[in-house]
Amino acid sequence: MIHSDFSRRNFLKSATAGFGYTAFAHLAAQEALRAKTFQNPLLPKQPHFEPKVKRVIFLFMQGAPTQHETFDYNLELEKHAGQKAEMNLSIGKQGGKILPPVYKFDRCGESGLPISEVFPHLQQHADDLCLLNGMHTDTPAHPQASIFTHTGNITFVRPSMGSWIVYGLGTENQDLPGFVTMNPPPVGGAALYGSAFLPATFQGTRLNIDPGEEPIGNIRNARMSLEAQRRQIDFVQDLNRGLLEKNEVDNQVEGVIQSYELAFKMQKAVPNVMDISQEPEHVRALYGIDDKVTRDFGAQCLLARRMAEAGVRFIELGHRGWDQHNKLRERLKTNATATDKPIAALMTDLKQRGLMQDTLIVWGGEFGRSTFEQNNGDGRRHNNRGYTMWMAGGGVKGGIRHGRCDATGAAVENKVHLHDLHATMLHLLGLDHKQLTYRYAGRDFRLTDVHGRVIREALV
Repeated sequence: MIHSDFSRRNFLKSATAGFGYTAFAHLAAQEALRAKTFQNPLLPKQPHFEPKVKRVIFLFMQGAPTQHETFDYNLELEKHAGQKAEMNLSIGKQGGKILPPVYKFDRCGESGLPISEVFPHLQQHADDLCLLNGMHTDTPAHPQASIFTHTGNITFVRPSMGSWIVYGLGTENQDLPGFVTMNPPPVGGAALYGSAFLPATFQGTRLNIDPGEEPIGNIRNARMSLEAQRRQIDFVQDLNRGLLEKNEVDNQVEGVIQSYELAFKMQKAVPNVMDISQEPEHVRALYGIDDKVTRDFGAQCLLARRMAEAGVRFIELGHRGWDQHNKLRERLKTNATATDKPIAALMTDLKQRGLMQDTLIVWGGEFGRSTFEQNNGDGRRHNNRGYTMWMAGGGVKGGIRHGRCDATGAAVENKVHLHDLHATMLHLLGLDHKQLTYRYAGRDFRLTDVHGRVIREALV
């Protein structure tokens, strides 16, 4: 039988009237355990220390963008253009003729940060960008590297970084998911936003951002009113809580209870936050919503701002097609044009609304491209030994380059491993990556495994 909190307390008093203190303490302890079990795991939690930011927006450019035509101006490529060189990768040696940048770089902002001409709008935000030009990761294979970028592990299923962050901090809006991923790439699949052994409550909610389609399937119930659904859910939840009381701890049941509650609330909250028609015309124009070239990613960026305002903790945006083994000039220009204006608009909009100072934006792919030419100089090969990602927002030094690669494309100075990036992201959120752990299968797991160093040189 399911009791309210009040009836439970009365039940405890009457049931223990003739018992000694030990029996009452035992029942009281059980009751406290149940009360704790029923707490909403998505409620905001205290960080380990004072945070610099409240949320993360991760711009995932799937396919491994070439750093040599985007954000890493490397004089070595021009100096050694046409010369043959090689480098060691985990899949063997790779080499060829060194290809200089196919697009020119401009010195931008007061900092003079070099940014490719294919990003004219982002050039205007040069003084906000911290370019991590010495990134490196463990594999040059797309599926494994994509999973590693998101989970910090290649060989086993692990929670996504978004799941870890919501597990550590909860979220500020109980009517929306704490972790949202828009248009995730098929490479890596659900592992990119899954919660693995963390409770299912912390997994990402997938949104498909396509014109004319519902972002979440079955978000509206065509058969039952909200009142009828509420009564139905209350009945089912009583049964679920009864099962949970019997088992005391059951992550699957806890996940079901929370997912039912969140799904019910989302029916009203999601359509509202997703309705960008509410935005004034000048905002739509800022993001390029009415231009077919920038419309799709512009919609993602505008939704990211709306979700940031609404209190969503971790927001990921996906853009595919950066695997340019051929047609480098044409395809890179297409990708850059589709994303440049929307990303710059997101940064401008966040600043105007006072949100940039407590938001961390991270841009990048699963690895980068080599300095060697491919397909007669119209493409580049994979490279995990050196590539570029960038950060902007609260707590980040803007207008700087951190790290350097040599003529072969290998990081040689101020190297940043993905574990270091993850540790830094958590640090800015007020979380110590060594303390954010979860006990599973007899050991404590964490996002950074047994590695990771906060990139303090890149932080204010």
